[in-house]
Parts: sequence; structure tokens; C-alpha cells
Amino acid sequence: MSFTAKDVAALRDKSGAGMLDCKKALTDADGDMEKAAELLRERGIAKAVKKEGRIAAEGVVGAFVCEKCNTGVLLEINCESDFVSRGEKFHGIVDEVAKVIAKNKPADIEALNACTLDGVTVKDYIVNQTAVIGEKISIRRFVIYENAGKIETYIHMGGKVGVMVDAADFTAGAEETLHDVALQIAASRPLYITREEVPAEVLAKEKEIMLVQMQNDPKNANKPQNILEKIVEGKLGKFYEENCLMEQPFVKDDSMKVGQVIGKKFKVARFVRFEMGEGLEKKNENLQDEVAKQIESMKK
Repeated sequence: MSFTAKDVAALRDKSGAGMLDCKKALTDADGDMEKAAELLRERGIAKAVKKEGRIAAEGVVGAFVCEKCNTGVLLEINCESDFVSRGEKFHGIVDEVAKVIAKNKPADIEALNACTLDGVTVKDYIVNQTAVIGEKISIRRFVIYENAGKIETYIHMGGKVGVMVDAADFTAGAEETLHDVALQIAASRPLYITREEVPAEVLAKEKEIMLVQMQNDPKNANKPQNILEKIVEGKLGKFYEENCLMEQPFVKDDSMKVGQVIGKKFKVARFVRFEMGEGLEKKNENLQDEVAKQIESMKK
């Protein structure tokens, strides 16, 4: 069975594989489009398996909100290079997986891998896309919010930072304020909503550190312990200001606290902030060595 250049182009559009790979697959399949597509998938999976040991330390934080089902998703998917993470194809993968999460609400990544996307499991979909893109792709983490109120998401710098906020008792017309709060969280990295949420053990540790710092300051050498402890209590205000969202100076007007800006428009019930690559080991390879490796692999 013969095939034409249009067949090669059609297979390329369908599979996302390169022109030469598509031509070879059609040749090996004697022009049978379905068989060629199957061959590409098989070969793509084989290529993807070889990439499983690589470090996927770049990537994107993405978000999706389903207004009809009051569900929001924040997720991080990793790849190997910043170049790929900025590509439209990779962002498309992130968007598709986010929609699957919102629809199926899996409990964890294992459950997500068993969900269906494009007629295959998410696990197989990711393997296939790894072959198409040429880098290891890894779903790292996700959070799902289901809410009868209002969910806001904010993605900063093309996916380097992502935020999702769950607002209860939302007042119509407060959309801009809610968006500003999401931006605030992205910029100022609060750990808690209010000071009441700070765990007792965290406060105790902060007080201990502050007390030691003060005792080591020569200016405090003659001050009694009870006075130092009172000063420490006063200094905790700075800790709350840095770590509690409601007490942070508002990023658009630092004369106001975030709590004052929100007022009675809504209540921040919870939030989550992802920073792409937090805690991941990054590949640090000399560019010349990397190019040499790629040339060598092409010879095999």
C-alpha cells in the first residue's frame, strides 16, 4: 500500500511525532495509517521509558476552575528543561490534566494515573507525551477545592508560581479584591490566614529563637529574664505580619492590612501556594557536554 506526503502530514498532526518518524512508520506499516499510528505509539513508549531515570526539575504550575461544578484545581507538572516548560505544547498538557482532575476528583496521583484522557489512562497519556516532547514529564502534585462560594486562581510568571484561594460568604462585586488577595499570596508567601492558626509549637520555637537572640545582644546583658520575655512577646507582631495573610501589609497599598482591604466582602477559608520546583534537585549539566552526548546518541 503506498502513501503520500499528505498522509505523512496527517499522521504527524494526529501523533505529534516528527516527519521522519511518521514517514518511517508509514513505510514499515506499508501505508496503513492505523498501523503506523500504533507503531509510533509503541516506539514512543519505548523512547519514553528510557527517559524515566532523568531528573524532571523544571515545569509549570497550572490551574483550572470549573464554575459549573464549583471545583478548582492547582497542580504542578515537571519536565527537564525551561525551554520545554515555556512551550505551548507543554502548557496544553498541564491544562488537559487539570481538567481531568476537576472532573474525576482523584484522591492522589495514583488514582489520577488511572483516570482516562484522550482514550488512554493518564499514565499512558503522560508516557506518550514524554515521547512526543522528548523529555521526561512527571505529575508532581495537585490540590482540589470544592466550594459553594468562590474560587480564585492566579498564575505568576507563566507558571513559576500558582495560587488558589477559597472564599466563603462571597459578596458579588468583590472579584477584583479576591484576585488581589491571590496576587498577595503569590508575592508575600503567607503560611497562615490568621494568627490564631499558628500552631503553639511554632510560636514556642519562634519565642525561643528571639529570646536567644536578645540574650546574645550585649545591650540586653543587664535586663532581667521577665523583661526580655515581654519584649519577645512584643516582637511576635513582626512574625504575625510576615506570616499571617490577614496581618500582612497589602501589596498595592502598604498603609493597609490585607484584613482591612477584605473587610466584610468575603472570608478567606483556605489557600494553597505552589512554587514550581520547590525541593526538587535540578539538573546542572555543561551545555557543551550535553550537546556532545546528544550527538553521540544519534550515532547509535
